Amino acid sequence: MDNTECGVQIGENKFIRKATVLSHLKTYNLYYEGQNLQLRHREEEGELIVEGLLNIFWGLRRPIRLQMQDDHERIRPPPSSTSWHSGCNLDSQGSPNGTDSQEMTQQSPPTVEVTAPDSQPENGGEMEEEEAEEDSESSAQLLRTKSDAGVLRRGQRRSPSDQRKIRRHRFSINGHFYNHKTSVFTPSFGSVTNVRINSCMRTPQVLRVLLNKFKIENSPDDFALYLVHTSGERAKLKRTDHPLVLRVMQGPCEQVCKVFLMEADLGEEVTYDVAQYIKFEMPVLQSFITKLKEEEDREVQKLRRRYTYLRCIIEKQLGCLPEGSTCM
Repeated sequence: MDNTECGVQIGENKFIRKATVLSHLKTYNLYYEGQNLQLRHREEEGELIVEGLLNIFWGLRRPIRLQMQDDHERIRPPPSSTSWHSGCNLDSQGSPNGTDSQEMTQQSPPTVEVTAPDSQPENGGEMEEEEAEEDSESSAQLLRTKSDAGVLRRGQRRSPSDQRKIRRHRFSINGHFYNHKTSVFTPSFGSVTNVRINSCMRTPQVLRVLLNKFKIENSPDDFALYLVHTSGERAKLKRTDHPLVLRVMQGPCEQVCKVFLMEADLGEEVTYDVAQYIKFEMPVLQSFITKLKEEEDREVQKLRRRYTYLRCIIEKQLGCLPEGSTCM
């Protein structure tokens, strides 16, 4: 039977039995029960497809560059400058019968009316009417100035609602939003993020999804994914590998194995044999080197003694031959 029909592809010409993948997937989901890291699976035309969130840890040594909107940009005003005063009819504010003026007078500070005594001359009433008209004009002018000041503030700084709207459509790394001044930075080593992928996606596609999530300007070819084990073993994922399936096959516990994003030219693979000695301290490693040196010296002495013994035998045999004889 063809491998494509009975197995799940994990790399170039590499397949795993579907039953094995489902068994590991069951263990994976039990480990993350009640969390959003559980994976879903379905079958399409006999092909098993697994999808969900994959945790990826940052392991970069060089800074990256972000391409994001920041607070340096300003809100563009409407095409018509008069539309900034829409809803504020200044003529209606001056008219005592307008509804807008009644609402404005309700919101304005309370005023104390001073009534003159009966003995006050009639010109006093005219003065009061002129003062009332001046107050109404000044209040209208004050409202108009306040509106203009608000327009200037909106032009220089974003309103809280605009900032919240932008933050909802922007992703952050470690909970921080970076502007044009800090767009070049190095993510904290070992910090985690996640991307939503499926088992059909290969390594370059997963890298592209991760970079697009944070709008990173660097090319996907500059990075690589590594499987890093607690023992120190480090394996680089090939471009034809399927990271999500490999993550499932490695097991759910991230204390044992993690998926790291590293530079393609700086990251290096570490085999299991070498990884066994990485966790030891220098004195222990030095003792290992000393023992290996002693063993090497013993082997050299054995070879020298054997060479000397064989040389003696050959010289003895050559001495036994008559002088005029020749070797055939």
